[in-house]
Amino acid sequence: MIKAMSVPRLLATAITVVALSSPAASAAEPAPPQFADGFGLVVTSQPKWVDETRRTFVFSVSTNQVPTPTLLEGQEPGRHAIVVTLPDDYDRTAARYPVQYYLHGHPDRPDALWNQRVVEKATSGVPLITVQPNGSGRGWYSNWVNPGAAGPQNWETFHLEQVIPFVDANLRTIASKTGRAIVGHSMGGFGALHYAEHRPDLFSYVGSFSGGLDLRNSEVRAAVVATEVNPGSGSPTVGVDAIFGPPIWPFDGVWNAQSPAQHVGSLRGMGVALYTGNGGDLTVNPAQAVLENRARETALATAANLTAAGIPFHFSDYGDGSGWAPGCTGKHADEACVQADMNHFVGLITRPDA
Repeated sequence: MIKAMSVPRLLATAITVVALSSPAASAAEPAPPQFADGFGLVVTSQPKWVDETRRTFVFSVSTNQVPTPTLLEGQEPGRHAIVVTLPDDYDRTAARYPVQYYLHGHPDRPDALWNQRVVEKATSGVPLITVQPNGSGRGWYSNWVNPGAAGPQNWETFHLEQVIPFVDANLRTIASKTGRAIVGHSMGGFGALHYAEHRPDLFSYVGSFSGGLDLRNSEVRAAVVATEVNPGSGSPTVGVDAIFGPPIWPFDGVWNAQSPAQHVGSLRGMGVALYTGNGGDLTVNPAQAVLENRARETALATAANLTAAGIPFHFSDYGDGSGWAPGCTGKHADEACVQADMNHFVGLITRPDA
């Protein structure tokens, strides 16, 4: 494991607002908050608790920025699920809370049970709101350059210019850079750094769990193209140039311009954390092992560029996972590994001594 020089923990300062807030009366069985339309979003289903613990709820919205997302099984046309996990005491105080945005990977979805488990375990007893927006099976957290018949696929605009102010307007958040972090797994790790680099005014901390961070890497390009043409990534499929344009020189300017690994300069002053394994035993679950091994190469490239720029960062490079967490095997979609990543990241953004 490599840990660089300390970085500012701005969310930890924001947390103190919670301690200074006065308590409010709460119902025995609180209802989830109700949301009002705004910022280009129309609420298509109001929040509902996902289970009896009443910490996590799901609701859906429609948006003109991504009116017709490609769909995974069980998703509804034009409706974007957003999952929110509240602090344990949200209904018992008048406090405002910092928020972390957690971006899911491919071909995942925000309302997958494993994402709920990871978030709830990591944030139990922590005064922190977590928001998981829909990123589609192949959204890649980007404004697509050639969506064609799919219609507008402006995922970056949807999330940064609509979802964030919408959440701030409907929940008791600390609606500033000091009260906001972003992190993601796999495709979501790419999205987290991509968003933080484009809008450093929005986030005080950014993290990547096994993200595909280097769009100049030919293997990452092949992975993105595979998501575009693979029916398992969503229906209908799209062209190989839909998201970032043609993936080959000399037509690959968008790929190069949107690659997080090479554009770290705007992260200066922000907390940065990278997490990756090496795939572990490549003969066991080889597909997930290779994915993680390749993701690690993009994390190393990002780390090298952060170091060259003199930007402090944390890097958990945990190999086969045996020393990182019980049950972690260093593979790409290993829940035990991602849980340990999230536990550590939540500590970084909320505890000054983490």
